[in-house]
This record gives sequence, C-alpha cells and structure tokens, in this order.
Amino acid sequence: MSDQKRVTVYFDPGLHRALRVKAAHTDHSVSDLVNDAVRRSLAEDQQDLAAFDKRAKEPDLDFQDVLRDLKRRGKL
Repeated sequence: MSDQKRVTVYFDPGLHRALRVKAAHTDHSVSDLVNDAVRRSLAEDQQDLAAFDKRAKEPDLDFQDVLRDLKRRGKL
C-alpha cells in the first residue's frame, strides 16, 4: 500500500476547473499538480528562512541613517 495520505481540500470552483484542465493538458493528476505546487511553496519558504539565518548576524541599520546616506550619495 502507498504511503501517501488522503486529505480533503476545498477549491474555489474556477480554480478547481483550471486544475482539471491543466491536469488534462499535461497528462498529470490534480493531486500531482497540487503536490508539486505545495512542494515549490515550501521550498521557497525554506530558501527564505535560510537567507534570514545567513544574514542574522548582520548589524541592524537605522532607517533614517540609510535615507541620509542615500541622499548624501545622490541616490535619492
């Protein structure tokens, strides 16, 4: 038996229709499309968290100081 889990997800009618059409056009199941989308979303979150962790030790900058510096250098 498969180790996949069954869940109930409620889609807006238009979104469900679009998923069914895309599934038919790509020869994938709606489940495959949803799994891929969730994987991509979670991977993006993981990348964002890794970037935050990498930059955690960077010093905090005062917003007003940054604005003054940008104006001083003619960037604003």
